[in-house]
Order: sequence, then C-alpha cells, then structure tokens
Amino acid sequence: SKQECKALFKAPTNLKHRFLLAFAYSAGLRMNEIRHTKIADIDLDRMQIRVQKGKGNKDRYVVLAKSIALRLDNYLQICKPKVYLFEGLTPSQPMGERSIQYIINEAMLKTSIVKKGVSMHTLRHSFATHLLDSGANIHVIKTLLGHSKIETTMIYLHLQKHTHLGIISPLDRLNKSKEDDTNQ
Repeated sequence: SKQECKALFKAPTNLKHRFLLAFAYSAGLRMNEIRHTKIADIDLDRMQIRVQKGKGNKDRYVVLAKSIALRLDNYLQICKPKVYLFEGLTPSQPMGERSIQYIINEAMLKTSIVKKGVSMHTLRHSFATHLLDSGANIHVIKTLLGHSKIETTMIYLHLQKHTHLGIISPLDRLNKSKEDDTNQ
C-alpha cells in the first residue's frame, strides 16, 4: 500500500538509504538499473532519468520525481558519490545487490509491515500498481518499466486482481442509480 511505502522510505536513519529506497520506487527501476544509474544520467532540466542498457540492453528514459529532484543536491553534497548515484564502499563503483537488499531488509524491520521477502522488485511492482491505480495508461506503464511486450506488463501487474480498470459491477451501477434517484 502507499502507506507501507511511505513508512518504508522513512524507516532508515541513514540519508543514503532513505534516498535509495525513495529513488527506486519513484522511477520503478530494476535492481541493476538502480545500481548502474550514474549521476550524469539525471537530467534536471527535462525531469528525466536515463536508464542505460536496461534489460535486453535497451536504453530508455523514466520520469524524475519532483521530490527526488528537490532532494538530489542535498544527497550529492552529503553522500558525495563520484560516478554512480549509489556507490558502495569503493568510490566510483556501484553499490552491490546484497547491500541494497540489506537496506530494504533493515528498513522493513523498522516498520510494522509484516510481509516477508520484500525486495527491490516489490518497490518496482508498487510503482507500477500505484501508477495503474491513479489512472495511468497501461502502455505508458509498459514503456516506463522497459517491457518490450504488453503481456509482460499485464502479467506483472496481475491485472486480474485489480478492480479499478473502469469496469463497474452491474450491481454497483444499479445501486448507484438508486442513490441518484433518492438524492433528487
């Protein structure tokens, strides 16, 4: 849920960890895409993030959230990454997958979220689901996620579980028309 995401982003005491979790969710990136995002890939003028050589060796652009853009300068000044946005202990080298999973696990322990097995992919799934919930077009979501086939996006989003695709049960329509009649 959106509340769980908010709690997860606030949980780490470390600025780098908070920023990484929020960044991952904000753009719906895969683990390797987050690891390999360079500072130079952030385009503040266009409010975009360039994803270089994503899955299938494809490049794409994703949206840069305003809240991330506003916090970027502070993050860069305090954490001082050199090349990659999220560097490990070795300067100019991307953070490792295990470190990122550790950040997620530690954040989970500090929240009341009881789900097990939360991963970077869970944040990507939440990004896509919340976009769909807010009315975003499935084809736009497909492009942002970097899927080559719409079927991948549809399976990924478990569309059969969602009731917000504009389909209203005949019962709800019937009840709505009764409410309309009584309100007049």
